[in-house]
Amino acid sequence: MANRIRKIQLHFMVDEQERKIIDAKMELIGTNNLGAYLRRMAIYGYMIELDMEPLNRLTVELSRIGNNLNQLTKRANETGNIYIDDIDVLSGDIKAIKGDIRIFINALFADEK
Repeated sequence: MANRIRKIQLHFMVDEQERKIIDAKMELIGTNNLGAYLRRMAIYGYMIELDMEPLNRLTVELSRIGNNLNQLTKRANETGNIYIDDIDVLSGDIKAIKGDIRIFINALFADEK
């Protein structure tokens, strides 16, 4: 206990309904650390939960496209040939990720409308 960073204790009371609301909001953002939740709410006034899974999927897709492009570039440098089918596949991947990015951005700002 002597090694605590935060040494000042704050105390306040809530009723059952308020505690249920606090618990529900903590569950919404995926935390069970009451101290961290209350501290951030007191300091910043709000907490934002971001679902990063769509962004993670986009990152994987971009990485795959980059790998494909590198392979095509290597083949073109080694053989002097580029096949139209390879370009079509890469073009399709790029169009797909553009659509996914559009969906992600629309979902990200949907709550602001």
